[in-house]
Amino acid sequence: QVQLVESGGGLVQAGGSLRLSCAASGRTFSSYDIGWFRQAPGKEREFVAVINWNGDRTYYADSMKGRFTISRDNAKSTVYLQMNNLKPEDTAVYYCAANPSGPYYVAEYNYWGQGTQVTVSS
Repeated sequence: QVQLVESGGGLVQAGGSLRLSCAASGRTFSSYDIGWFRQAPGKEREFVAVINWNGDRTYYADSMKGRFTISRDNAKSTVYLQMNNLKPEDTAVYYCAANPSGPYYVAEYNYWGQGTQVTVSS
């Protein structure tokens, strides 16, 4: 069992940066792949990035490559999402999730956080 809490969202102008954090509790955190997803109003939840259990493999959605960076610190039980050059279309609620039950890009993970709002103004 793991509990996830996201933080770091907020309002930023286009071209700005934010760093999201996903803090976890539970002994098994370091054994889980962790993903970030986002959901804009009226849209389906969308894959953003994933990092494997020890941090040596990462994958990104095409629209985030070169702008977003996912990382983790297992000693702190935290995963980060550094977001640079933000665009208005990045506006969404961002969720972290642990332990995918299927392909990493599908929103079928066993544990989810409550989400953090990111709003990018033009």
